[in-house]
Amino acid sequence: MKFDREDLLLYAVTDSRWLNGERLYEQVEKALKGGATFIQLREKELDQEHFFEEAVEIKELCARYHVPFVINDNVEIALKMDADGVHVGQDDMEAGDVRAKLGPNKIIGVSAHTVEEALLAEERGADYLGVGAVFPTGSKTDVDVLDGGMIREITEAVHIPVIAIGGIGKDNVEKLAGNGLDGVAVISAIFAQKDITEATRELKEAVFRMVNA
Repeated sequence: MKFDREDLLLYAVTDSRWLNGERLYEQVEKALKGGATFIQLREKELDQEHFFEEAVEIKELCARYHVPFVINDNVEIALKMDADGVHVGQDDMEAGDVRAKLGPNKIIGVSAHTVEEALLAEERGADYLGVGAVFPTGSKTDVDVLDGGMIREITEAVHIPVIAIGGIGKDNVEKLAGNGLDGVAVISAIFAQKDITEATRELKEAVFRMVNA
Protein backbone atom coordinates (compact mmCIF):
# COMPACT_ATOMS: atom_id res chain seq x y z
CA MET A 1 0.00 0.00 0.00
CA LYS A 2 1.35 3.39 -0.98
CA PHE A 3 0.88 6.12 1.57
CA ASP A 4 1.44 9.86 1.76
CA ARG A 5 2.93 12.02 4.50
CA GLU A 6 -0.61 13.17 5.27
CA ASP A 7 -1.50 9.60 6.31
CA LEU A 8 0.84 10.00 9.30
CA LEU A 9 -0.93 13.05 10.75
CA LEU A 10 -2.73 11.15 13.52
CA TYR A 11 -1.31 7.68 14.05
CA ALA A 12 -3.31 5.63 16.58
CA VAL A 13 -1.59 2.77 18.41
CA THR A 14 -3.91 0.23 20.03
CA ASP A 15 -3.88 -0.83 23.67
CA SER A 16 -6.54 -3.13 25.09
CA ARG A 17 -5.95 -1.99 28.68
CA TRP A 18 -8.82 0.45 28.24
CA LEU A 19 -11.40 -1.77 26.57
CA ASN A 20 -13.97 -1.43 29.38
CA GLY A 21 -16.08 -4.26 28.01
CA GLU A 22 -15.76 -3.19 24.38
CA ARG A 23 -13.94 -5.05 21.63
CA LEU A 24 -10.72 -3.60 20.24
CA TYR A 25 -12.38 -3.57 16.82
CA GLU A 26 -15.12 -1.26 18.12
CA GLN A 27 -12.62 1.14 19.65
CA VAL A 28 -10.52 1.27 16.49
CA GLU A 29 -13.65 2.02 14.46
CA LYS A 30 -14.47 4.91 16.82
CA ALA A 31 -10.95 6.29 16.29
CA LEU A 32 -11.36 5.96 12.52
CA LYS A 33 -14.70 7.77 12.67
CA GLY A 34 -12.94 10.56 14.57
CA GLY A 35 -10.37 10.90 11.82
CA ALA A 36 -7.39 8.72 12.77
CA THR A 37 -5.20 8.52 9.66
CA PHE A 38 -3.07 5.46 10.48
CA ILE A 39 -3.55 2.43 12.77
CA GLN A 40 -0.90 0.27 14.43
CA LEU A 41 -1.90 -2.95 16.21
CA ARG A 42 0.30 -3.17 19.31
CA GLU A 43 -0.90 -5.78 21.77
CA LYS A 44 1.86 -7.09 24.03
CA GLU A 45 -0.44 -9.30 26.13
CA LEU A 46 -2.23 -11.23 23.35
CA ASP A 47 -1.09 -14.69 22.30
CA GLN A 48 -0.23 -15.23 18.63
CA GLU A 49 -3.58 -16.81 17.71
CA HIS A 50 -5.72 -14.01 19.14
CA PHE A 51 -3.34 -11.35 17.86
CA PHE A 52 -3.71 -12.81 14.35
CA GLU A 53 -7.52 -12.83 14.62
CA GLU A 54 -7.58 -9.19 15.75
CA ALA A 55 -5.15 -8.25 12.99
CA VAL A 56 -7.27 -9.78 10.22
CA GLU A 57 -10.44 -8.06 11.44
CA ILE A 58 -8.86 -4.66 11.98
CA LYS A 59 -7.05 -4.76 8.64
CA GLU A 60 -10.42 -5.15 6.87
CA LEU A 61 -11.86 -2.31 8.95
CA CYS A 62 -8.97 0.02 8.08
CA ALA A 63 -9.30 -0.87 4.39
CA ARG A 64 -12.93 0.31 4.49
CA TYR A 65 -11.74 3.67 5.81
CA HIS A 66 -8.75 3.75 3.38
CA VAL A 67 -6.34 4.05 6.31
CA PRO A 68 -2.97 2.22 6.43
CA PHE A 69 -2.74 -0.63 8.93
CA VAL A 70 0.56 -1.90 10.33
CA ILE A 71 1.61 -4.48 12.91
CA ASN A 72 3.96 -3.66 15.79
CA ASP A 73 7.16 -5.76 15.80
CA ASN A 74 5.72 -9.04 14.51
CA VAL A 75 7.00 -9.34 10.95
CA GLU A 76 5.83 -12.97 10.62
CA ILE A 77 2.21 -12.11 11.41
CA ALA A 78 2.34 -9.02 9.17
CA LEU A 79 3.51 -11.27 6.34
CA LYS A 80 1.00 -14.03 7.06
CA MET A 81 -2.08 -11.79 7.14
CA ASP A 82 -0.87 -9.33 4.49
CA ALA A 83 -0.85 -6.20 6.65
CA ASP A 84 0.03 -2.93 4.95
CA GLY A 85 3.32 -2.99 6.84
CA VAL A 86 5.12 -3.24 10.15
CA HIS A 87 6.69 -0.94 12.73
CA VAL A 88 9.91 -2.08 14.41
CA GLY A 89 11.97 -0.73 17.30
CA GLN A 90 15.74 -0.59 17.62
CA ASP A 91 15.75 -3.96 19.41
CA ASP A 92 13.59 -5.69 16.79
CA MET A 93 14.39 -6.93 13.30
CA GLU A 94 16.54 -4.44 11.35
CA ALA A 95 14.77 -2.45 8.60
CA GLY A 96 16.72 -3.99 5.72
CA ASP A 97 15.83 -7.51 6.88
CA VAL A 98 12.18 -6.49 7.27
CA ARG A 99 12.18 -5.11 3.72
CA ALA A 100 13.70 -8.33 2.41
CA LYS A 101 10.91 -10.33 4.05
CA LEU A 102 7.95 -8.08 3.25
CA GLY A 103 8.95 -6.95 -0.23
CA PRO A 104 9.09 -3.50 -1.85
CA ASN A 105 5.46 -2.44 -1.49
CA LYS A 106 4.90 -2.66 2.26
CA ILE A 107 5.19 0.21 4.74
CA ILE A 108 8.08 -0.03 7.19
CA GLY A 109 8.29 2.26 10.19
CA VAL A 110 11.27 2.38 12.54
CA SER A 111 11.66 3.90 16.01
CA ALA A 112 14.65 6.24 16.23
CA HIS A 113 16.16 8.22 19.11
CA THR A 114 19.27 9.69 17.48
CA VAL A 115 20.29 11.14 14.12
CA GLU A 116 22.52 8.08 13.55
CA GLU A 117 19.63 5.65 14.09
CA ALA A 118 17.40 7.77 11.84
CA LEU A 119 19.89 7.91 8.97
CA LEU A 120 20.58 4.18 9.19
CA ALA A 121 16.87 3.34 9.16
CA GLU A 122 16.32 5.55 6.10
CA GLU A 123 19.30 4.01 4.33
CA ARG A 124 18.01 0.49 5.05
CA GLY A 125 14.59 1.19 3.54
CA ALA A 126 12.35 2.64 6.27
CA ASP A 127 9.36 4.61 4.97
CA TYR A 128 8.88 6.71 8.09
CA LEU A 129 10.37 7.21 11.56
CA GLY A 130 8.75 7.29 14.98
CA VAL A 131 10.81 9.57 17.23
CA GLY A 132 10.50 9.82 21.00
CA ALA A 133 9.62 9.80 23.70
CA VAL A 134 8.93 13.51 23.29
CA PHE A 135 7.18 13.79 26.69
CA PRO A 136 7.18 11.50 29.75
CA THR A 137 4.94 8.50 29.03
CA GLY A 138 3.26 5.77 31.04
CA SER A 139 3.30 3.17 28.25
CA LYS A 140 7.12 2.88 28.21
CA THR A 141 8.88 3.62 31.46
CA ASP A 142 12.40 2.81 30.23
CA VAL A 143 12.55 5.49 27.51
CA ASP A 144 14.47 8.76 27.77
CA VAL A 145 12.68 11.95 26.79
CA LEU A 146 14.20 13.69 23.76
CA ASP A 147 14.53 17.44 23.70
CA GLY A 148 13.15 19.56 20.88
CA GLY A 149 16.63 20.13 19.48
CA MET A 150 17.14 16.43 18.85
CA ILE A 151 13.72 16.09 17.19
CA ARG A 152 14.59 18.96 14.86
CA GLU A 153 18.02 17.47 14.09
CA ILE A 154 16.39 14.18 13.09
CA THR A 155 13.71 15.75 10.87
CA GLU A 156 16.34 17.87 9.12
CA ALA A 157 18.70 14.91 8.61
CA VAL A 158 16.28 12.58 6.79
CA HIS A 159 14.03 12.82 3.75
CA ILE A 160 11.35 10.41 4.95
CA PRO A 161 8.42 11.50 7.16
CA VAL A 162 8.91 11.70 10.94
CA ILE A 163 6.25 11.41 13.63
CA ALA A 164 6.63 12.06 17.35
CA ILE A 165 5.56 9.55 19.98
CA GLY A 166 5.44 9.45 23.77
CA GLY A 167 3.18 11.22 26.24
CA ILE A 168 1.39 13.30 23.59
CA GLY A 169 -2.11 14.67 24.14
CA LYS A 170 -4.21 17.56 22.90
CA ASP A 171 -2.97 19.81 25.72
CA ASN A 172 0.74 19.53 24.87
CA VAL A 173 0.90 18.61 21.19
CA GLU A 174 1.27 22.21 20.02
CA LYS A 175 4.52 22.47 22.00
CA LEU A 176 6.00 20.30 19.22
CA ALA A 177 5.39 22.96 16.54
CA GLY A 178 8.39 24.06 14.50
CA ASN A 179 10.24 20.75 14.66
CA GLY A 180 9.44 19.64 11.12
CA LEU A 181 7.17 16.77 12.21
CA ASP A 182 4.57 15.19 9.92
CA GLY A 183 2.31 13.98 12.71
CA VAL A 184 2.10 12.21 16.05
CA ALA A 185 1.51 8.69 17.31
CA VAL A 186 -0.64 8.29 20.42
CA ILE A 187 -2.11 5.55 22.57
CA SER A 188 -3.91 6.84 25.67
CA ALA A 189 -4.80 10.22 24.14
CA ILE A 190 -7.29 8.24 22.03
CA PHE A 191 -7.97 4.84 23.55
CA ALA A 192 -8.08 5.86 27.24
CA GLN A 193 -10.68 8.56 26.56
CA LYS A 194 -14.36 8.27 27.42
CA ASP A 195 -15.51 9.44 23.97
CA ILE A 196 -12.91 8.04 21.59
CA THR A 197 -14.42 9.56 18.45
CA GLU A 198 -14.61 13.08 19.88
CA ALA A 199 -11.17 12.81 21.50
CA THR A 200 -9.71 11.75 18.15
CA ARG A 201 -11.43 14.61 16.34
CA GLU A 202 -10.17 17.23 18.81
CA LEU A 203 -6.65 15.82 18.84
CA LYS A 204 -6.51 15.72 15.04
CA GLU A 205 -7.37 19.43 14.87
CA ALA A 206 -4.60 20.22 17.37
CA VAL A 207 -2.07 18.09 15.48
CA PHE A 208 -3.01 19.77 12.20
CA ARG A 209 -2.33 23.17 13.79
CA MET A 210 1.00 21.94 15.15
CA VAL A 211 2.19 20.51 11.83
CA ASN A 212 1.16 23.62 9.91
CA ALA A 213 2.37 26.20 12.46
